[in-house]
Amino acid sequence: MPDYEYGKGRVTESVQFISEEMREFENDYAAKSWQDYRDDKKLQKLIDRTVENILTALIEVCGAVLVEEGIAVGSYGEALKKCSKLFNVSAGEQERLSRLALQRNRLAHRYLNYRWQAIEIFKKEKDLLINLINAILQREEEKAKQPTK
Repeated sequence: MPDYEYGKGRVTESVQFISEEMREFENDYAAKSWQDYRDDKKLQKLIDRTVENILTALIEVCGAVLVEEGIAVGSYGEALKKCSKLFNVSAGEQERLSRLALQRNRLAHRYLNYRWQAIEIFKKEKDLLINLINAILQREEEKAKQPTK
């Protein structure tokens, strides 16, 4: 199998993007209520898009990690699950992470009845997501320290 390089440093850049989006979510949106969300269409769009960006970038990063490892997947949820398995995340947490792909789809495809539910699930699972991102970042830092072939 040929060597795969995801535009050297791209995973790290994507993780940094996720971190910035997570900070924005925490600072600007995490404390918003259902009523705040429901009553402000602009706020809805900002919250939805921020969470969608985080989840899409996470799926992209997980996909890149899996390709580097030669692991194939058939769906976004499977990418999150298999990537988290690489980092010794428990089976239950792998399943919870894989369900974030559904939340991403709800936001990306504007499933009106489920968008707030997707935001609430994201809030509930964000610490698990942060742990996975930190593990990926640590992997990237260790790879960077290794001598090149």
